Amino acid sequence: MSPPPPDRAPAHGGTRPALLTGWGRTAPTAARVARPRTAEQVAEALSRAGARGALARGLGRSYGDAAQAAGGLVLDCTALTGPIRLDTARGEATAPAGTTLGGLVAHLLRHGYFVPVAPGTGQVTLGGAVAADVHGKNHHADSSIGAHVRALTLVTPDGSARALGPEGDGSELFWATVGGMGLTGVVTEVTLAVFPVETAYMRVDTDRTAGLDATLELMSRPASDRRYSVCWVDLLAAGGAMGRGVFTRADHARIGDLPSTLRREPLRHRPGTVLAAPPWAPPGLLNRWTVGAFNAAYLRAAPRRRRGEAQPLAGFFHPLDAVRGWNRMYGPRGLVQYQFVVPFGAEGTLAAVMERLSRAGAPSFLAVLKRMGEPTPGPLSFPRPGWTLAVDLPADLPGLGRLLDALDERLLEAGGRLYLAKDSRARAETVHAMYPELPAWRRVRDRADPGGVLVSDLARRLRLV
Repeated sequence: MSPPPPDRAPAHGGTRPALLTGWGRTAPTAARVARPRTAEQVAEALSRAGARGALARGLGRSYGDAAQAAGGLVLDCTALTGPIRLDTARGEATAPAGTTLGGLVAHLLRHGYFVPVAPGTGQVTLGGAVAADVHGKNHHADSSIGAHVRALTLVTPDGSARALGPEGDGSELFWATVGGMGLTGVVTEVTLAVFPVETAYMRVDTDRTAGLDATLELMSRPASDRRYSVCWVDLLAAGGAMGRGVFTRADHARIGDLPSTLRREPLRHRPGTVLAAPPWAPPGLLNRWTVGAFNAAYLRAAPRRRRGEAQPLAGFFHPLDAVRGWNRMYGPRGLVQYQFVVPFGAEGTLAAVMERLSRAGAPSFLAVLKRMGEPTPGPLSFPRPGWTLAVDLPADLPGLGRLLDALDERLLEAGGRLYLAKDSRARAETVHAMYPELPAWRRVRDRADPGGVLVSDLARRLRLV
C-alpha cells in the first residue's frame, strides 16, 4: 500500500485513518495520518502525537516497516515542498525535505548540476534519503548521501527546529539523524553538495561475466574505479555459473561523448516512458521457472563487451521507475528485500550466501551486487567497505524465514550487517550485534526525544528505542 495520495490527504490539523505498508507490501498496520506543509505544522502535529507516538513518512519506499507506526500518528511529509535554491558558487542545493530525488535531479539538470548520490529509485523524498543514508552505484568512490549533506533542519518533539551540520555544535545529533530511520526527529530541509555535469547522459561500459570469481575480479580492477559501477547477478545459476552477471560501469558523459543527434540538447532530461504494472498478480507468478527464463533471456540479450554507450541518466540509475507499481508483480503476499554488506576478505561468505539462495531456488530477478567504500560517521548507517548484495524475494516463498535467519547468522560471523531500510523480518538480537554503535546512538536519540515520542514498527520490532 502507498501513503495517502495528496488529493485525499487531510487538511492541516486533521487526520485520517490509513492502513500502511512498506514497498514490500507485507505486515500492514493502521495509523492516523496527518499531512503537514510547514515545519511549524510538523511541530504542532508532534505535540499531539498521543500514547502510541509519531513518525515521519515520505513516499513509503522502505521495503519493510520502517515508515509505519501501528496505532500512532504518521506524518505524511510529501507536502513539505517548495522552491529549490541552487548556490553555484558553493556547489550546494537547499530543498524542503518532501522534495523527491527525481524532482531534485530534474531541477538541477536544467542548470547543469547533479546530485552526489542517486539510489535505485528517484521516488524517495530528500528527508527519507537522509533518514536511510541512501547509497548508490558510486559508494566505492563517494560514500553515501550523508557524506554530502552540508546542513539540515530537524524538528524534534519539543517543537524545536534545530539547524544541524556535520561538524561543531549539534554534530552528534546530525550523525544520529543520518541513517537514524526517522527516530531522532522530522527532517524538514536539507542542504546538499551538488556538482556540475555537461549532459544528462552516462557513458557506460558493459561486460558479461561467467561466474562469481570473474564478477568479483572484474569489479576489483582499477578500471572499475569509474565513478559508478554495479552488477546484476543471476542467483538461479548453479555450479561454476553461480554469480554470473552483467557488469556495468559508467561516468557522466561529456558533450563530446554523445552522438551528434544528442548534442543539440545535451541536458534534456529523459525520465523514460512510465508503464503501469497490472493492478494484481496471481500468487506464484514469480517462481524459479519464470524467473529462470527471464534471467537467461536477460543474460543472452546483454552484450559480452561494449564500451562508451550513451545512456540517459534515468535509464542507468532508475530503470524500474519506468514501471509504476512494479512491486505488485510479486503477488498479494508481497516481497522481501534482503540486503547485506560483508567486508572485503569475506568473499567466501558472499559466495556461501549466494549458493544457499541458488540451492533454495530463490526466484529473484532483482539481484544487484555493488562494491562499497568508506562509511559516514552515522552510528546506524548501513554501508561499510566491502560487498553488498540486494535480493528481492517473494514473501510467500516456502521456508524463506528459516533460510534468511540462517543467512543472518552466517553474515554475523563474517562481520556483515543488514540494511535497516530494507529489513522486514530480522531478529532484534541479530541486528543489535550487527550494529555495535546502537547504544551510543540511543543516548543521543534519547536526549533529542526524552519522552519517546518518535517510534516506528521497525523500532519496536528490533528494540531500537
